[in-house]
Amino acid sequence: MWSKENVRQIRNLILFAAVVVLCVMYSGQIVRWIFLGIDILEPFAVGGMIAFVLNLPMKFVEERLLGRWKGKAADKLRRPLSLLAAIVFVAVLIVIVVMAVLPQLGRTINDLGQKIPEFFQQVVAWLGDLERQYPQLGQYLGPFLDSGESLEQSWASMDQLAARLMDFLKEGGVSVITTTIGVASGIIGTFVKGIISFIFALYILAAKEKLADQGKRILHAFAPEKVEKGTLSLCSLLYRNFSHFITGQCVEAVIIGTIFVITMSLFRMPYAVMIGVLIAFTALIPVVGAFIGCILGAFLILVDAPEMAFWFVVLFLIIQQIEGNLIYPRVVGESVGLPAIWVLAAVSVGGSLFGFAGMLVFIPLVSTGYMLLRDEVNARNRRREASGDSGDGNAGEIPGTSEKDGGPVSKKAEKTAGEERGDKGEEV
Repeated sequence: MWSKENVRQIRNLILFAAVVVLCVMYSGQIVRWIFLGIDILEPFAVGGMIAFVLNLPMKFVEERLLGRWKGKAADKLRRPLSLLAAIVFVAVLIVIVVMAVLPQLGRTINDLGQKIPEFFQQVVAWLGDLERQYPQLGQYLGPFLDSGESLEQSWASMDQLAARLMDFLKEGGVSVITTTIGVASGIIGTFVKGIISFIFALYILAAKEKLADQGKRILHAFAPEKVEKGTLSLCSLLYRNFSHFITGQCVEAVIIGTIFVITMSLFRMPYAVMIGVLIAFTALIPVVGAFIGCILGAFLILVDAPEMAFWFVVLFLIIQQIEGNLIYPRVVGESVGLPAIWVLAAVSVGGSLFGFAGMLVFIPLVSTGYMLLRDEVNARNRRREASGDSGDGNAGEIPGTSEKDGGPVSKKAEKTAGEERGDKGEEV
């Protein structure tokens, strides 16, 4: 005779098998429904991101600049004025960047269109001189060239190809891009989604306390006490990591971009403003972002002034050392709490899945997961040490979690772990 527990387990297994079979049979439709759901929820997800970014300057204005304003009028107008100030601040910042970059970008594209053919001609002349000085070089490279062609003739054909390519980009490429961008359905769809996202962000910012209170009440009503505390602790940790990372990276990017503009202008390097803004933008990506900007900047300078490209790389390495040892630790510091190897992994995975936005979002997400895993591992190790299972006081501890390692500790998560263990919550 089977017990009720056996019957329950068999029933769950049958249900699980039925769900798996149905998912396999209707996998195509399920995938379409998933993508449809993502497409529907995309404006609201983007609106949440916009609200999070706008909340940072809005909170500063509301608490620091208008915090001492008291009275009934203050209670009604403090939030709208703070929200308006945050929107104006972000809009002015975008306008300044666009006005600084667009004219320089136009001149840069025009200069490149004129100087790239000249650059190819210089390369062709140099190869011709090289072949005349070393005739055996043409014999070694003969199998890679067309019959009867010299190195100079071969590169001259590449020069002609480059010239035709530039003509296509100037004449046909612009029309192709304009036609692609001019598709009415895409423009209207993007515009509508942008409007929905912005309005949704305004609603979130206008009633963020009410929404937070409703979320807490729902959790308190339906979730167990342990799940409720864990969820609130997780949300607090996510907010802390995202806010510190975004503010720190933005300030650090502005500083390093300004340094490049000033130093390149002092040394009379070309495209100072353009490259400075480019490095500031790419510096938002930790570890690898600034080096991407260095490669692009070196290429631009190489076309215009080849002798300056080397000194630009030297200047970049010097500024990078100053930024890594002096600026970054004080501006961003250890607030994210993620070792460099995991930062690089988060950048790679996030960029592969969601592009540039994924690189920025995955770092705080991985940092939060790392902190939670770290706190749980340390809590389990302390319990084992208390029961006498381990003789080493630091056995199994994740690096960067103790005070002697200088690693950041999530105070809220550590406090929760300490309450569950019944100790003082002190990190080993």
